[in-house]
Amino acid sequence: MTKAVVVAKFSFPLDAQIAKSNLESVGIPAFVADEHTINMQWLYSNAMGGVRLFVAEEDVEQAKNILQADFSDSVDTTCASNPEHCPKCGSDDIAAYTQGKKSAFLVFILAGFPLFFYQHGLKCNQCAHFWQT
Repeated sequence: MTKAVVVAKFSFPLDAQIAKSNLESVGIPAFVADEHTINMQWLYSNAMGGVRLFVAEEDVEQAKNILQADFSDSVDTTCASNPEHCPKCGSDDIAAYTQGKKSAFLVFILAGFPLFFYQHGLKCNQCAHFWQT
């Protein structure tokens, strides 16, 4: 029988679940402890020592290396390699945009209740064309 060892501690259960998923994606079984207690009473997180992530004793070094790895460059490269193009002019100079946000805010200020008639999508910075994704 192998001994379970705490490999990391987190303040929030979501962070522990992400770390657990990272470990399980490379074949390291992991277990999250105290997540439900902290979900119910998040102020106990520091008093309890946070949400603990356990792995088998023989997987500790490999797990620590995986949890310390920074994959942000890979994500930026993957996301930037597939740009969309404007359907109207074909430009790749596009940005995320919320259409109708100003008028929805104005209605909320004047009427006192929100009207959600805005739309999320993309807007071309060259021809100002908006489309939903």
